[in-house]
Amino acid sequence: MQIFRSLASLPSSRPPLAAAIGNFDGLHLGHRRVLARLKAEAAKRGLPAAAVTFAPHPEKVFGPHRLCMLQTVEQRLEGLREFGLDATVILPFNLEFARLPGEDFVRDILLAGLNARVVIVGADFRFGAERSAGVDDLRRWGRRSGLAVRTIPHVKRAGRIVRSSRIRDLLLSGRIETANALLGRPYALECDVVSGASRGRRIGFPTANLITPNELVPRGVYVTLLAVEERVLPSVTSAGVRPTFHSHDWTVETHILDYCGDLYGAGARLAFLRKLRDEIRFLDAAALRIQIGRDAAAARDFFRRRELGHGI
Repeated sequence: MQIFRSLASLPSSRPPLAAAIGNFDGLHLGHRRVLARLKAEAAKRGLPAAAVTFAPHPEKVFGPHRLCMLQTVEQRLEGLREFGLDATVILPFNLEFARLPGEDFVRDILLAGLNARVVIVGADFRFGAERSAGVDDLRRWGRRSGLAVRTIPHVKRAGRIVRSSRIRDLLLSGRIETANALLGRPYALECDVVSGASRGRRIGFPTANLITPNELVPRGVYVTLLAVEERVLPSVTSAGVRPTFHSHDWTVETHILDYCGDLYGAGARLAFLRKLRDEIRFLDAAALRIQIGRDAAAARDFFRRRELGHGI
């Protein structure tokens, strides 16, 4: 899959293409339906299939609150690559781009910039200055220049629309299994293993200390899988501020079940499978050690009941 990080980076001679437009943060079940339709439309027309996305997310520019993305840009690109797309175009989103009228977006971005022949969007797609244009406008302007528009209905689970915002709320509230069901896979962080204070080792439960570029880290204690150096390792992860040790620094610490080895410096992926409990303060290290033993036992029981072949 070719990656273009602006319209200017596209070849000057651009073949016509089929494009799906969206933020695609999380690549959840709704996004998957959009991308499946993109592949089908591209194959039917003999066109390359391209995802068109934005960085940063528009809500990071205009949103009233700090938006935590479900994925890094590189995770998003990796996921799009797995769909077998021909290209992804990342449009830099800034104030100038945001002021572009909807009709200019169709003319200058979709037609002149991308040379799109068909675009696939979600049913509530909005675009243009102040999000003033919608799907009906896109169809009307597209008809003038032969641009076909295909809209994809919402995917719903339990009567509610699958949205990235809903998944963020689920993750922040610890409802990891429901979030994973909407994502279609376990929620995962990209990580590097770094040295820590070795407190876990001193109380009998050595941990891999992780740093991550991901913005949304579920807080609490979880059953996890740590993928590192082509191995997938069952584990228990605590994410928070280590209140037993009066710390205020955010940490992600993973105890790998039945494993001895040095992973310092390794890149890893951490997938969250089930929440065991909230982060709490214990009276002392001895009480914490007993609880970690219980957490590890609960994780082993989880893995005994579950096949380990699920991808992360």
